[in-house]
Amino acid sequence: MASPATENPPPTYTDTVEEITRIYKQLPPRPSIEEVEAAISVLQTVETEQNLQLDEISKQQTPPDEVKRTMVSFRSHDQRKEAAQLVETDRIFQVFDGLIQKASSLVSGKPLSEIVPVDCDVGTEIVISEKKSEDCAKIGADLKGVGPASSSSKLVGSTSGVKDEEKLNLMKVAALIESSAKTGATILDLRGKLMDKVEWLPLSLGKLTTLSELYLSENRIMALPPSIGSLITLTKLDIRSNQIINLPPSFGELQNLTDLDLSANLLKSLPESFANLINLINLDLSTNRFSKLPSAVGYLISLQRLNVETNNLEELFNGIGFCSSLLELRLDFNQLKNLPESIGKLECLEILTLHYNRVKKLPSPIGNLLKLRELDVSFNELEIIPETLCSAVNLVKLNLGKNFADLRMLPQSIGNLVMLEDLDISYNQIKNLPDSFGSLSKLRHFRADQTPLEVPPKEITKLGAQDVVKYMVDFVAEEGKFRLAKRKKGFCSYICPLLCFGIGNE
Repeated sequence: MASPATENPPPTYTDTVEEITRIYKQLPPRPSIEEVEAAISVLQTVETEQNLQLDEISKQQTPPDEVKRTMVSFRSHDQRKEAAQLVETDRIFQVFDGLIQKASSLVSGKPLSEIVPVDCDVGTEIVISEKKSEDCAKIGADLKGVGPASSSSKLVGSTSGVKDEEKLNLMKVAALIESSAKTGATILDLRGKLMDKVEWLPLSLGKLTTLSELYLSENRIMALPPSIGSLITLTKLDIRSNQIINLPPSFGELQNLTDLDLSANLLKSLPESFANLINLINLDLSTNRFSKLPSAVGYLISLQRLNVETNNLEELFNGIGFCSSLLELRLDFNQLKNLPESIGKLECLEILTLHYNRVKKLPSPIGNLLKLRELDVSFNELEIIPETLCSAVNLVKLNLGKNFADLRMLPQSIGNLVMLEDLDISYNQIKNLPDSFGSLSKLRHFRADQTPLEVPPKEITKLGAQDVVKYMVDFVAEEGKFRLAKRKKGFCSYICPLLCFGIGNE
């Protein structure tokens, strides 16, 4: 049976409750549930990354480099410090929750078994009997609402979650992820918002199962967590300008991705699971460290735009021909020496750029690219342009410039490119334009700087593209008359002596 309520609690009870109140008021702000969950996520992430780095060091060297191990441990300790403090603060508040319940029991005269558990949120109120004394009522009022509101509210209710001028540490990123997960966010924008020391993202990233767009560009992220594979609704992912070395195997689970920007990182390869991204339309792998295009790219049957500029590519694998939906292929600033024959299978291709490579010859099947509108093979080592290229009759822009001493002539059937508007043959060794050049009636821009043209002469090329075309029309016409006259003269010089000889014999 419950003991009667204490109408006038002993002074010791009151002193004890007042002391609890005084200490409670001195505590830091109570962390929200989201902050505590974020802190726990950070601790798990740091622990995982630390173990991975230590294992990597052990594999690289035997015995392990103790200096590197110490540095990893020190950095991990620094990164988990804030999260550990927050978790400890939450534990202290839980202890006070218990003390407040016990104090309430003593004041009200109720046994502990009859006291309703106190809610853990800030604003805890002591439970007392209806006959509580004025002193106890004052104590309860003092405790009510103690502690300022949580500071995490500013991270909620925004797609970006942060102010433009604010940089987020790992704890704030984790808190933002927790709040975004609870609100069912579809877009998360962290472009340039992370502190430099944030080198990886929390494992809790996988909670964002409603996300369709994720922007992480212009930070210093070194690795993505395996949990990123849980973002199955993701359609757009931008990770450009970071320090990512590799992608987790789970990356291939993002099968709804249509736009992926991995440019300006440190990638040398892609996981095999990357081949599962069959809905990918736009892929940017530029400014990385690829020496060959990963074979997984050949399985991306929906791919329309592929950018592999500024890598160390030495070859392009034959499997590129399976990317049958490809519209744009950008291969500038690499070390390519040739293109595979399978390039001719890309029948939808409209733009092909090879600026600044070491290509000596274009493959004959390039003429199969009937939808090709732009071709840039400038700054290469081209020695000859195949006649088959002139079958790509929809070409609008053709850049053959700066092949220097290697390129000495254009294909004779270049006049078949009746849609051509822009042609650059600068810095080559071409001396004569083909007779068919006069058929390029739509040519608007023609550049032949530092090319020793004799036909047409330099003064004509300076007048403009259409003047060059007209000159070649007239030149070919005059050339034709001259050849005809020459043939007639040759015929007469042959037949006349015969006739004269015949008459003389009679």
